[in-house]
Amino acid sequence: MVEGSKANQATIAYRLLKQDIINGAYQPGDKLLMSHLKSHYEIGAGPMREALSQLVADRLVTAISQRGFRVAEMSEEELTDIYDARAHLEALITGLAVERGDEDWEAEVLGEAHKLSRVNEVNTPEEMLQVWDRRHKSFHQAIVNGCGSPKLLEMRASLLDQAERYRQLWLKQTVFSQNALEEKRQEHAELVDALLNRDKAKATELMYGHILSPIPIIRKLLPQSIPAN
Repeated sequence: MVEGSKANQATIAYRLLKQDIINGAYQPGDKLLMSHLKSHYEIGAGPMREALSQLVADRLVTAISQRGFRVAEMSEEELTDIYDARAHLEALITGLAVERGDEDWEAEVLGEAHKLSRVNEVNTPEEMLQVWDRRHKSFHQAIVNGCGSPKLLEMRASLLDQAERYRQLWLKQTVFSQNALEEKRQEHAELVDALLNRDKAKATELMYGHILSPIPIIRKLLPQSIPAN
């Protein structure tokens, strides 16, 4: 049984269930039965309902009137919409970061870029996946931190959450391909050069294309991730 206050249990339930949905433990359209969730996570019905409500707001779960909850469906239409919104927003935030970022921002970007480039020293494939994903997110977070707008960063985080199930399909295909990884390294290096040269036009253009680049791969893999009716 998870110890702590009801609010703390709801936070834990939200984090655990969200991670399991993103990682594919629950498939699109799966029913999320309260009896199973309570038993599996050892968390009470009240905190679990709070967690499910938050996941509905995150668009990872859908509420069915009087009939409980299901894992949200995935579709090519949603994929395109989320990534288009992400690309436009990330490019906008990148442009602001180029304008507003200081020397500490430059150092943070360089540091995270260096750490990301060293992931090939990691041993096992599973560790490679986790470490590259974490460092890749940290690299992009370092870039956008320079924008100086908490509200824009909040919007960005929400879109990233909505994209995560789609992004995981791309991630596994990319991290285990040396050619794909090398392509990403080149994109990141070109992007860092544009950022440090304060070339706003080039940096925003590169970021826009960088965010959209996974779409063709995800489109190919998406049918395998949607259960047949």
